[in-house]
Amino acid sequence: MHEERTDLKGMPLVELEAFLSRWGKERYRARQVSRWIYQRFAGDFAAMTDLSKDFREELSRECRISVPGVEKVETSSDGTEKYLFRLEDGEFVESVLIPEEDRRTLCISSQVGCALKCGFCATGMMGFHRNMTSAEIVHQVCFAVKRLEERGERLTNVVFMGMGEPLENQREVSKTIAILLSQFGFGLSGKRVTVSTAGVVPAMLALAEEFPVSFAVSINAPTDGLRSGLMPVNRKYPLKELVAAMKRIPLRSGRKVTAEYVLLGGVNDSEKDACSLARLLKGARVKVNLIPYNAHEYGDFTSPSEETVDRFRDVLLAAGIQAITRERRGGDIRAACGQLRRAAKSP
Repeated sequence: MHEERTDLKGMPLVELEAFLSRWGKERYRARQVSRWIYQRFAGDFAAMTDLSKDFREELSRECRISVPGVEKVETSSDGTEKYLFRLEDGEFVESVLIPEEDRRTLCISSQVGCALKCGFCATGMMGFHRNMTSAEIVHQVCFAVKRLEERGERLTNVVFMGMGEPLENQREVSKTIAILLSQFGFGLSGKRVTVSTAGVVPAMLALAEEFPVSFAVSINAPTDGLRSGLMPVNRKYPLKELVAAMKRIPLRSGRKVTAEYVLLGGVNDSEKDACSLARLLKGARVKVNLIPYNAHEYGDFTSPSEETVDRFRDVLLAAGIQAITRERRGGDIRAACGQLRRAAKSP
């Protein structure tokens, strides 16, 4: 039955307008339906009381609103929450809600697994299963927003930093972003939606032209030799090409591209590495987000010492590059950076 009916969740407004216009429906009907799905979290059409009874029955016959099941909710000692979703084909994905003083940031997944095989990432080690649909991606946001609203809180930021490489699933990610930014969806501003990429250059530039979103680019090494060993994607899009692309991203006033740098103990965390990174990024409007490696049972790397992290950061600051160290969050529930991994077996 599911396969026969059209899922309206995950349809951007323009697509929803075109879909309903084939039934002779006015454009404002799409806005009404969109509000019900993303702002009132309707799971069926019977709840949409400002639509006529006949229209609701017609929608129920031809369409559906998917609601993937939530298998598990875990809460960290620091308030971070991790959600495990069971998708309709039995696959599992995770997303993470990070509470801070005035922010509530949701880290969402865009693929089941990942094909890029970055050596330090638990998701990459599980291999690639499939792309997620826009309905599956956006449902993570629906779940978190509803949960926050029930306790009088509001989602402020969405980051595509969960499982998968978003730009290897560009079409469905683009549809999700359109819903996140729409006033009939979640009404977020572009600066509050961040797409994290390992450096898929053509898709990054295309998405930057389409939406005013923020970008976080995983650098993780200052030289091609080291980066190719850690991140095979570097063989296709080497550092020089990647940094040149980062400089081409159209930036609104005062904004910068984030360069993510996972510090691996004894691998890429020396003062020499910091100096090389400073030279690489010279002239780019970037801020460097230093991420001390979060150890997990699937990897062989170790975390750097606090002194090493501070020294690395200080070298960047001395070179005039903005740099901050990301606070570790959710480590006790394996919700920290690089730790997301399918936590259950699909049938």
